[in-house]
Amino acid sequence: MSLINYKTSNPVFSRYVWKQSRSSASKMTLNGIFFKSLFAIFLVGLTTWFVWDLVYKGVDVKWYTSGGLLAAIFFSVLTSFKRTWAVITTPLYALSKGLFLGGISAYAELKFEGIPMRAVSVTILTFFVMLILYKAKLVVVTKRFRSVIVTSIVTIMTIYIINWILSIFGVNLPFIWGTSWFAIGFNAVAALVASFSLLLDFDFIDRKLHRAPKYFEWVATWGLLVTLIWLYVEVLRLMKKMAIRF
Repeated sequence: MSLINYKTSNPVFSRYVWKQSRSSASKMTLNGIFFKSLFAIFLVGLTTWFVWDLVYKGVDVKWYTSGGLLAAIFFSVLTSFKRTWAVITTPLYALSKGLFLGGISAYAELKFEGIPMRAVSVTILTFFVMLILYKAKLVVVTKRFRSVIVTSIVTIMTIYIINWILSIFGVNLPFIWGTSWFAIGFNAVAALVASFSLLLDFDFIDRKLHRAPKYFEWVATWGLLVTLIWLYVEVLRLMKKMAIRF
């Protein structure tokens, strides 16, 4: 199958991003992705801890949180267009996203003790469950399966973008941020879609091993971070809503 024609649900693994030079001698390996992912997760944890500590010192971290989110979006866009820069932009994305996660996680801990760590545990557990399902071929990534996940992601992200635009004018969609059963269901579906996105990403990376250029290990690391962080945020929101509801 042609590398540039393969599709996945994760937008950071798009056809444009993975267009490559076949003359590259050094290729992407699983070990390379593994160690780079560990390093990126360490960077996320570093800035998350930094902002978390500021919150407990009584510092207003609104600008850290908002700035981190905007910087993460910037570095994501930059990575997608300048994939050869991924060795720099992926670590910067990780540091930026950690600022955002530190803010939302610390505030969640202040209101609902223990929820962030439980969300982390669920995210890690989900990752390994999906990896086992994929490796054991208990879930096969078919064209139809991929289409359903892609459509679901586009729909969810469109709703989030619309809500963000409306929030600028002081309007928030209650079925996203509220605690109604519909709002809880929406978060549950989003978390489920994020979980299944991991399966498509595993499948995509598996097809690129020893074929894509070496620097694409950083691109792959970036893509996995995007999915894992999205999953964590959805799980955290779901747990907060459940805590308020009950």
